[in-house]
Amino acid sequence: MAITAAMVKELREMTGAGMMDCKKALGETDGNMDEAVEYLRKNGQAKAEKKASRIAAEGIVKVVVDDNKRAAIVEVNSETDFVAKNEKFQAYVGLVAKQALASDAADMDAFMEEAWIEDSSKTVKDALVEQVAVIGENLKIRRFEKVEAENGCVVDYIHGGGRIGVVTVADTSVVNDAVKEAVRNLCMQIAALNPKYVSRDEISDEYIAHEKEILRAQIMNDPKESQKPEKVINGMIEGRVSKELKEICLVDQVYVKAADGKQTVGQYLAEVSKEAGTTVSIKKFIRFETGEGLEKKSEDFAAEVAAQMK
Repeated sequence: MAITAAMVKELREMTGAGMMDCKKALGETDGNMDEAVEYLRKNGQAKAEKKASRIAAEGIVKVVVDDNKRAAIVEVNSETDFVAKNEKFQAYVGLVAKQALASDAADMDAFMEEAWIEDSSKTVKDALVEQVAVIGENLKIRRFEKVEAENGCVVDYIHGGGRIGVVTVADTSVVNDAVKEAVRNLCMQIAALNPKYVSRDEISDEYIAHEKEILRAQIMNDPKESQKPEKVINGMIEGRVSKELKEICLVDQVYVKAADGKQTVGQYLAEVSKEAGTTVSIKKFIRFETGEGLEKKSEDFAAEVAAQMK
């Protein structure tokens, strides 16, 4: 069967695969469109396996919120920032976030074996493999998490086009625009200052004891500070621990939008609560930053292109 340009164009639009790949697939399947799609899927899987060893440390974070009550946040990685900005990739990550919101999976392995939200004949893993073939880079669904507000609301914030994503759960009997705006302000605070806990109540005694042990060791290794009286050393340790906790606990941080530069997040929440006529508190937050903790390859894009041209 003669393969026409229109057939190649149609297959390319259906799959997003390259023009020559589409032409070859149609030739191998005698112009059968369905078989050509399957051929590209199988060929894409082989490509995905070859790309699986490449470092995927770029990408984006996406959040899907359902009626201000439920939300899912996901991080999907790519090899390059160029692909992370690609509309096709971003649309795919949006679907992964929707999948996560509907998912009952307890871990990533179970999540990858679920029926894909767009086509139940495929698994999440199958859909990922197809995207690798279409986009041409190693991709990885790195992590996902879901939250739900039993009494209050869920608010999200995306920074830098998906570089950082935050989801915050607020406990409040009043959910209006002012309250949601206040919670969004705190999402921005979390994105900027990266607290580890909502409050000191979440920090274990073991963590505090460990930090004190480290601070004591630092002081004892300092020729001058180690000569100070024990009472003074203990005071120094307590002061430094307190300073550290103010940095890692959200409600103790200085509110970034405070007019006087002194108001804490806790004080800001008290102000919001007074205006709303109810107590507004933060129950939980999740902050994903793309590629955090991952090794990133150093690449010279021009050199890579030149190498491929040889």
